[in-house]
Amino acid sequence: MGIKIFSHKVPRNASSAAKDMTVGEPARLILLYSVPLLVGNLFQQMYNMVDTIIVGRLLGQNALAAVGNTGPMNFLVLGFAYGLSSGFAVITAQRFGAKDWAGLKRSVAMNIKLNAASSVILTVLACVFAMPILHAINTPSEIIKQSFSYIIVIFIGITTCTMYNCGACILRAVGDSKSPLVFLIISSLLNIVLDIVLIIKTNMGVAGAAWATVISQAVSAVLSFVWIYVKYPLLHVYHSDFSPDVWFAKQHISIGANMAFQFSITAIGVIILQGALNKFGPAKIAAFTAAQKVEQLVTIAAGTFGVTMANFSGQNLGANRIDRIREGTNKAVFITIIFSILSAVFAIVLSDQLTGLFLKDAPEEVLSASRMYLRITAAFYPVLFVLFIYRNVLQGMGRGFWPLMGGVFELIARAVSAYTLPLVWEFAGVCAAEPMAWCGATFPLAAAYYIIIRKIHQK
Repeated sequence: MGIKIFSHKVPRNASSAAKDMTVGEPARLILLYSVPLLVGNLFQQMYNMVDTIIVGRLLGQNALAAVGNTGPMNFLVLGFAYGLSSGFAVITAQRFGAKDWAGLKRSVAMNIKLNAASSVILTVLACVFAMPILHAINTPSEIIKQSFSYIIVIFIGITTCTMYNCGACILRAVGDSKSPLVFLIISSLLNIVLDIVLIIKTNMGVAGAAWATVISQAVSAVLSFVWIYVKYPLLHVYHSDFSPDVWFAKQHISIGANMAFQFSITAIGVIILQGALNKFGPAKIAAFTAAQKVEQLVTIAAGTFGVTMANFSGQNLGANRIDRIREGTNKAVFITIIFSILSAVFAIVLSDQLTGLFLKDAPEEVLSASRMYLRITAAFYPVLFVLFIYRNVLQGMGRGFWPLMGGVFELIARAVSAYTLPLVWEFAGVCAAEPMAWCGATFPLAAAYYIIIRKIHQK
């Protein structure tokens, strides 16, 4: 038997750390919620950056290129998993916003079931197709063995990544963006230690960096669920909450699948772009890898505000506060444009210094190629930042079709650019394919958002 469900009032000891985003000034809420997420995302970047820096500086240019070569595959699979977790948690945020405590518990249970099942399926498929994909994207023979050694370990650890995403997304759905930050800090520091031990001390090479990431993610996953158990009685689930409910499962899967396929469609475009890049050899691959790591660091606020707005819009939709969704979105767009300009300045001014972190005595060929990428893409950072706002607001509102279509437009723009622009501009054409993809997704998503919000507001 399940426990007694509170249907009108939040359990007194359960709501202290949760954050109700249906009341209060939207801009202030968005900023306060985003700060822990921003710090957490910085530590998340440490996973990849520390791995990449240690690999590049200690194992050399080819090892850096090998890890970078697996980035699109990593994004394809783990992005799909993250999309599922984020989508499943949209229902959780909506139930919390509606103060439906019974539905909240059932949604948490559904999150756990669906994430566990999907992680097993993804692990099997990813491991089977890892090597064929490496061949399909024209991986140079000098780096293919190292690429496989790295990515196969990451794929073996998909379950650890998925269950951390599950716990973190549940916490964020009830307004707690601080706890996942703490767990990320712990696991990021652990990742650094494990990198040193597994790469330097045990001579495991690039596989050591992958194992460091997997083990660290496992620790953060355990910490997330322990914290939920200790701090959030309103999220405690029992056997009755796991009872089969096909309709409820379809609700979660519908949103989760849309978000997951959106990530996958984007990732397919990135894989196509990687195939075009690989034709330019290991030095350009290394430069592109380093430049994208720099870009991920300086544009980290884009994803942060996106996650914030998904939960903000989800809670307010549950509370039927469409006016707050509109107000919050407008203010979030303004805030992110300011952040995007600052990000562009950092990317251009510090391009050589930041790129130099990844390779000891980086050759001028790598530095100049990285510089070119960052100067081309930085001009389009406002488009990228706004893309995250509209995409995530629509997801939080349960309108997953348009973000999915945005991913399709992004795929088309990136694929067409990857096949055509390098013919004219060579490596610069590969760099330009990224902002072309951002534009291809942002403009239709912005139009869809304003049409949808106007229709809902008029009802």
